[in-house]
Amino acid sequence: MNNNNQLPLKDVRVVDFGQQIAGPAVAMTLADLGATVVHIDPPEGPMWDHPANAVLQRNKHCLRLDLKTAAGLNQALSLIAEADIVIESFRPGVMQRLGIDFEQLRQNRPELITLSVPGFASNDELRREWKATEAIVAATSGAFTDMGFNRVLMGIEPSFSPLPLGSSYATSLAASSVVLALLEREKTGRGDSIEVPVTAALMEGLSYNSYVVEGLPERYKTMREHEIEYRKTNNIKMNLTYADLQEYLDPFYRTYECADGRKFYCVCPSHRNHAKRALIALGIYDELIAEGLPDVKDLHQPIAEWEGETSIGVYPLPKKWADIISAKMKQAFLTKTSDEWGRIFGEGQIPGAPHRTTQEWVNDEHTNTAGLIVEVDDPEYGLMKQPGPITWFEHNAEAMLTPAPRRNVSYEEALATLQNAAAQEPLSRPTGDNILPASGKGWLDGLRVLDLTNVIAGPHSGAFLGRFGAEVIKLDPVTPLYDPLIGTLFTFQTDMGKKKALVDITTDDGREAFNRLVRSVDLVLINAPDRQMKPLGLDHDSLQAVNPGVLFCRLDCLGGPRPGPKTNYIGYDDIIQANSGIMSRFGGPDTPEEHAHLGTLDVNCGFAAGLGMALAIYHKHKTGIVSRTRTSLSAVTNLAQVPFAFDYEGRAPFNEASGREALGNHELSYFYQTADGWIFLDSNTQELPKLAAIEGLAGVESTSDVRSFLTEAFAQASTDYWIDVLHSADIAAATPLSIETLREQYSRIADGSPGIDKGSYAFSIYPDHPSGHCLTQIDHYSIRPTEARIKAVAPTERFGHSTREVLREVGYSDNEIDDMIERKIAGLGWGKEFLPS
Repeated sequence: MNNNNQLPLKDVRVVDFGQQIAGPAVAMTLADLGATVVHIDPPEGPMWDHPANAVLQRNKHCLRLDLKTAAGLNQALSLIAEADIVIESFRPGVMQRLGIDFEQLRQNRPELITLSVPGFASNDELRREWKATEAIVAATSGAFTDMGFNRVLMGIEPSFSPLPLGSSYATSLAASSVVLALLEREKTGRGDSIEVPVTAALMEGLSYNSYVVEGLPERYKTMREHEIEYRKTNNIKMNLTYADLQEYLDPFYRTYECADGRKFYCVCPSHRNHAKRALIALGIYDELIAEGLPDVKDLHQPIAEWEGETSIGVYPLPKKWADIISAKMKQAFLTKTSDEWGRIFGEGQIPGAPHRTTQEWVNDEHTNTAGLIVEVDDPEYGLMKQPGPITWFEHNAEAMLTPAPRRNVSYEEALATLQNAAAQEPLSRPTGDNILPASGKGWLDGLRVLDLTNVIAGPHSGAFLGRFGAEVIKLDPVTPLYDPLIGTLFTFQTDMGKKKALVDITTDDGREAFNRLVRSVDLVLINAPDRQMKPLGLDHDSLQAVNPGVLFCRLDCLGGPRPGPKTNYIGYDDIIQANSGIMSRFGGPDTPEEHAHLGTLDVNCGFAAGLGMALAIYHKHKTGIVSRTRTSLSAVTNLAQVPFAFDYEGRAPFNEASGREALGNHELSYFYQTADGWIFLDSNTQELPKLAAIEGLAGVESTSDVRSFLTEAFAQASTDYWIDVLHSADIAAATPLSIETLREQYSRIADGSPGIDKGSYAFSIYPDHPSGHCLTQIDHYSIRPTEARIKAVAPTERFGHSTREVLREVGYSDNEIDDMIERKIAGLGWGKEFLPS
């Protein structure tokens, strides 16, 4: 095979013991990227009996082994002896009890990389032995309680969702960690033992829903937040209807009905150009200007210094103007179909998309053309539409678009497959006596990255690299495009650990500064559609002409491995939630709702970009090939919907739990009220005899109406009683906790540690945050290697804080820098205050 067409993990061998979603999905991701993967199930088959196994086990050689027998254990150990990576996703200690001791294996073979993906952390003394299903992790981590402002105002708590968000985040994080461990192994010959708890991954994924800014200025609070505060203060019940709730939404950030009776999601808040383009496309811009819509030139000044009461591009708008604008927008949207508006918005570079179901997404022309959905001829289900890859290289993406179906093999065939792959690996790393001791360094120590991104997904990917030791330089324009909500408040999470500089790269002198920076870094990162690459000088040839060998990563909204009809449409997390079926499932097709509040897909897109960047660095180290790596919000929505994002002839209906009344997947996986609260039971029909043996549940196995039986039974005792007896019987159950409760229990003053030693939950409090506010944030703590160093990432700097330092590093004198600042080619800030009041 031509080296240039070689997938980056072609020479990597994996043995995958993973069950449920997270473990197998990590191995699937590695297999998609070229790794040889042997998947091992127990004798009775997968623990999760679901058609999605056809997706999770594609590109794998599958067999069943009984590790409780000497023969089965010996065969498993023989397979591991041929592997580079071993993956498991059981409770802590299970593999060791079965005779597969990762610590012992690595003592004998220090080059081995082991990955554990438990539900709760191995150092979580309270929960490590719990049966940690997807829903139990979600319930315990606030994901069924903190579901966004809509659900709070409607009084819906707990609030169920069938999305496997924890496993979705854990997949990208764990796959990234394994690739970074492979990179380190190329240098030292040593592997590592890594743990990525699904709980910690979920908390990092929901980071924008959990951080708190004390004394947050009123200008950042939405109408929904004001209403929540008002109702709490005055002891008014949270009971808004869905229809009532719409009037509390910003006109540029809400759902509208179209001429075909279908819904369209407009997402143009916080950006002056996007909002103006939307109003022009809808034909109402001139009307609003004539009615006196104000225009504030500098939104980053304190409100007290504004020359008008509001402006296009402010989020949230004050209620007076929100009502005026939304009334006109409602009428305008009724004049065309949702598809027509989709084309108008997409081609007009306006963020917005029609609400669609997952079935429509999987069968959509764009997703299929672009390689976001691929076809696999599965031995059980026949020709299946399945999710495409979550990250890819531009130069050989085509090689990832024809995955092999899962293949059942014998032990002998599996062993021969691994041995054949081993024989073909060109060894370039230290082996045997030449393996070096553990360096104790970060996997990316010494790497310099130029981050040109904005909003959430792109900046989050840059921040992700910081924990591994990368130096990230965040370059922003001198004049901001976004208002302070997205432009500043969100950066408290997205720009942690970065040096922040302001340079106008559209000027000749600014372009020279940009080129000097490009020459000084190893990797350039941006979120933008393909059409912007040549004008920005970020196409492959232009970038290599400035710095031969520099790597490049790009994220976008609707991009896939191939061009498609919507490849150059711009957009945000919410647009893909709407277009891919997440909102229709969460709220119901007729009353769609955003899932959670912020960053549901954005954060995982950032993690997937982190995986792509790790792959590019590793691939260059191994082969010398310079790659441009890619991911998109559309690619990661498929990971978030793995249990649903597939289709085949004869498939059961797309009727998974949906709508705001849903309290579970079925009567044995469901929220029940107890005498003093709620409990989530996550069981199945095979466990009915175990349930019946519990005091208070006798007879459950013989009733014809399990839900009514359990509703009455659980109401007879406290939540604590039921949790205790269910856990004693090894049945999955949890008390739904709020993120607020977790913050209260697991926050500490920032102490320079990443929180890895704190168990499943760890928050840091920054009393002296650069913003001038006290901030509490989840730690960057989900990836836990044994030998590599993870560092605590510093809080976000003010915009322009490091402008002078960054420019000095690339050769500018203090006088030259002063001159650039004077001429507004460089800047030291966006306003008088970091977070404008």
